[in-house]
Amino acid sequence: QVQVVESGGGLVQPGGSLRLSCAASGSIFSIDAMAWYRQAPGKERELVAAMPSGSSANYADSVKGRFTISRDNAKNTVYLQMNSLKPEDTAVYYCKARIRPWRSWSGSDYWGQGTQVTVSS
Repeated sequence: QVQVVESGGGLVQPGGSLRLSCAASGSIFSIDAMAWYRQAPGKERELVAAMPSGSSANYADSVKGRFTISRDNAKNTVYLQMNSLKPEDTAVYYCKARIRPWRSWSGSDYWGQGTQVTVSS
């Protein structure tokens, strides 16, 4: 059994910062890419930032220079540091990890349950 759990969301004023965490646990053989997505009300889910294993990160244009994705492979955890937050960053943020479980020949995408980020004064 593999689980992906996000934490760290909340309410923040415009210009503020938040740090999201996403931890994968369970019967894990390896993890490839880890990424953050978000979905605002009435909009489609969009990629925010991604970090393939052993590769550099890539970001949506709307968050470049403000958000930073990082990984701690020893902890199977990915982080999203969000600075200079804007009201348009308000969304549910989801973590996705490409995980190969033990006794599996290939990896699959595992999603977390999401964490709400609200940017408002």
